[in-house]
Amino acid sequence: MISKDAIFNINTNTAFEALALDIFRFQFENNSVYRSFCDLLYKHPSDVKSITDIPFLPIQFFKSHHVLSENKPIEKLFTSSGTTGSKTSKHHVMDINLYEKSYLNGFRHFYGPIEDYVVLALLPSYLEREGSSLIYMVNDLIIKSKHVESGFFLNNLNDLAKTMQRLEDKKQKTLLIGVSFALLDLAEQFQFNLNHTIVMETGGMKGRRKEIIRQELHDILSSSFGIDQIHSEYGMTELLSQAYSKGHGVFDCPPWLKIITRDPEDPFSLQEPNKTGGINVIDLANINSCAFIATQDLGKVYEDGQFEVIGRFDHSDIRGCNLMAL
Repeated sequence: MISKDAIFNINTNTAFEALALDIFRFQFENNSVYRSFCDLLYKHPSDVKSITDIPFLPIQFFKSHHVLSENKPIEKLFTSSGTTGSKTSKHHVMDINLYEKSYLNGFRHFYGPIEDYVVLALLPSYLEREGSSLIYMVNDLIIKSKHVESGFFLNNLNDLAKTMQRLEDKKQKTLLIGVSFALLDLAEQFQFNLNHTIVMETGGMKGRRKEIIRQELHDILSSSFGIDQIHSEYGMTELLSQAYSKGHGVFDCPPWLKIITRDPEDPFSLQEPNKTGGINVIDLANINSCAFIATQDLGKVYEDGQFEVIGRFDHSDIRGCNLMAL
């Protein structure tokens, strides 16, 4: 069995690749959905010598199958948001402690101990439904911050603005994490001059507002909050790890997470850095489901491993989808 400590103690590319290959072999043998997909591609562990040989499971499988690598009780079910009548992704989590270790270590890696921050959460669309992995994470960050001011704010923007100003006056390090449309609501009603607060958007207009590009969103928020950069979080229901951007929409991964892009015209062909393509994710914390996922996001990875998210495929853009949906 692969050690959790090994996942979160990775410190070199060589260690990442060795553990990724171990996890691939484990999931090939134990995950029937992933095994079937690999068999369709005629990919056997004997053919896989590096991470570039590993097949990436299309993320759509989380809508139609139970993607599991062990036969253990499910501790938590996370579900994606979806329009009425649409199928949602389901991530059956056998070991919630793995998720907690991942987001706590990931946050510490980029920002330091969560105890240093008051955590203010503005996530109304997520609070209004069941099964959000983001709400689980942020709620735990609020608890572990151990600050009485930490908490969720639904529609009480006046209270939030007063709390933010009070924390600024105390020079208290603060994390304001919010969904895009709610941060825009706050930005339109109040003006700030923040020096001790990180503003982090998690994306998402979801029909609440007209979609705008990230740069336009960040310009509006920066102006209203009086700060130079807006931070971002990149995560999804099907993953157990997050990447973070400290500005300009450029994301960094923790050591156990890696992004590779695939050719938009050929879903089984990986690309060199600096080209726009479909985002494939290796999330080594996802040991109990699938660590190798082909998302529906479009992005660009740079030589140093940083990446940008540029948009999403629509269904007409996805190539090879007949095989991918089998």
